[in-house]
Amino acid sequence: MQIGIIGAGSVGAATAFALMMKGIARKITLVDVNEKKAVAEATDIAHAAPFADGNKIKAGSYSDLKDCSIIVITAGANQKAGETRTDLLERNVKIYADIIPQISRYAAEALLIVATNPVDVMTYVTLKLTGLPASHVIGSGTVLDTARFRTDLGYHLGVSPKSIHANVLGEHGDSEVLCWSNADAGTLPLAALAADSDCPLTDEIKNKIDDDVRNAAYRIIEGKGATCYGIAGAITRICQAITSNEYAILTVSSFHQQVAGINDVCLSLPSVVGKRGIHHVFMPQLNAEEQNLLSASAHKIKELMCQADKML
Repeated sequence: MQIGIIGAGSVGAATAFALMMKGIARKITLVDVNEKKAVAEATDIAHAAPFADGNKIKAGSYSDLKDCSIIVITAGANQKAGETRTDLLERNVKIYADIIPQISRYAAEALLIVATNPVDVMTYVTLKLTGLPASHVIGSGTVLDTARFRTDLGYHLGVSPKSIHANVLGEHGDSEVLCWSNADAGTLPLAALAADSDCPLTDEIKNKIDDDVRNAAYRIIEGKGATCYGIAGAITRICQAITSNEYAILTVSSFHQQVAGINDVCLSLPSVVGKRGIHHVFMPQLNAEEQNLLSASAHKIKELMCQADKML
């Protein structure tokens, strides 16, 4: 399977490298408005091929995307220190207005993975500009936030993050919802596992984990200027689920007719991902507080989607 990546910045390059090392795609095409940058990144990553699974990567133009089954869009304005994801909206809508018609011209049948922030709104913008079925436009959503949540929980409880089943839903952003009420590991609710492991999940610890997960991007950006490796891992995981037709349940962002009382909104819910894109979406059981938080998150995204409509 061939995968195209639009944007050779830190996220696009890290994603291309992760795809190469995991052997997810037979061929990777990297496209960027800065052709010299795309060529340099592709060449550098290609030199890792002997240590990977023999994938081929090259820089190209939009016309080289015609045989791609998946196109990952990472292009967009960089989030600055102290800037929220929603501050990026107007700049990135303009960028997508140039990018999406080119993708539609050369790769109209490809599944699209959107990673540009604010990702839920940009997923909606992509859907509107392409006219593709909702199942074919997949936002990276809270796949990364969920990984952050599971990582922090795993470290605290002394178990592998891969063994933790705990999700972050709603917006990939400040209003995201960490779902504590239905989280478990080894068939045990987290509270029971914490007690058995002598690692209590006190309110103080839960608040710290919530803060760490919710504000991770801001702290990373403050320290190094951008996030790249975590989101590259999340995108690679989505691509793997598609190329292997896994029917994996991932918290990707997509368009929903109704969520928590809000109509026609893009946000993250547990979704079955396979070769046709999003096969099915689940509404998890939430407690009353989480349900209210999800409704508030959906409402926030809906307001931004209305703003994006005026920009298109």
